[in-house]
Formats: sequence, C-alpha cells, structure tokens
Amino acid sequence: MFEPLLSNYPLWTSLTAITLAQLLKVPWNYTITREWDWGWVFNTGGMPSGHSAAVTSLATAIGMAEGFGSPHFAITTILALIVMYDATGVRRQAGMQAKVLNQLAEDFAQLVVELRQMKEKSPRERGVKLKEILGHQPIEVIAGGWFGIGVALLWYWLWF
Repeated sequence: MFEPLLSNYPLWTSLTAITLAQLLKVPWNYTITREWDWGWVFNTGGMPSGHSAAVTSLATAIGMAEGFGSPHFAITTILALIVMYDATGVRRQAGMQAKVLNQLAEDFAQLVVELRQMKEKSPRERGVKLKEILGHQPIEVIAGGWFGIGVALLWYWLWF
C-alpha cells in the first residue's frame, strides 16, 4: 500500500527541494542580518525560493523518470513557469503594497495618538501588520529554480 508512495522519486525529490530551500533561508538571512530567525523556515519570500525549488525539481524529476518528451514533463514545466512568474509578479507586488499600507496605518495611528493625547496603547501597537514579504526578487526565483534542478539531479543519481 505505501510502497508506491515511498518509491515515488518525483514526490520525494520535490519535498526534499522545498524543505532544504526553506532551511537554507535561515543561514542566508543570518549572513544579512546577523540574527538567527528560525521563522524563515515557514516564511514565504526570501532566498532561495522554496516554491521555485519545489516545482523545478518536480519537473526535472518527471523529465528524468519519464522522459523530457512526456506529457507529464510538459505539464510540470508549465506549472513551474506559472509558479515562478507568480512569485516574482503578483505576490511580489502584493508584498510591496502591504509595505505601503503598513506605513499608512502607522502614520494614521500616530496622528490619532497625537490628536487624542491618549495614554493607553496606540492603535499602531494594537494593530496587526500585513505581511510584507510575500513574493520574491527575480534572483531568488532563479536561485530556487536552479537549486531545485540540482536536488532532482542529485536524487536521481542517488535513487537510480
């Protein structure tokens, strides 16, 4: 029953790629901020793109296992292109908008505090900020994509 699942090379390749990419975000961000933030394991955005690593490793694994002319390879390649386009396009723009909206909310909250001379917590302190890191810079997507291909090739070498 579980044997087909356990021997599914494309599945395990993709899961390995996304897991390793997410784990790599922690030391990568440490080199930039000099702070260990294990929250990056679960965050979207950042270097390398876990989504890109997952879909490119899946497409590469399908190509290696079934042939690069197979319909399954075509499907996973198109899926990978859509995911990577979305990561650098729509999700990145949404993150930039969240940043602007958060700044507007902070400015408005400060204005309210100053106008009311409140002694309790300000609305800014009570408010919930929108997540600003949703998408990726193109280099993060490219790095994630190449990372995913590398993981798929390594798994193929180890698996077969």
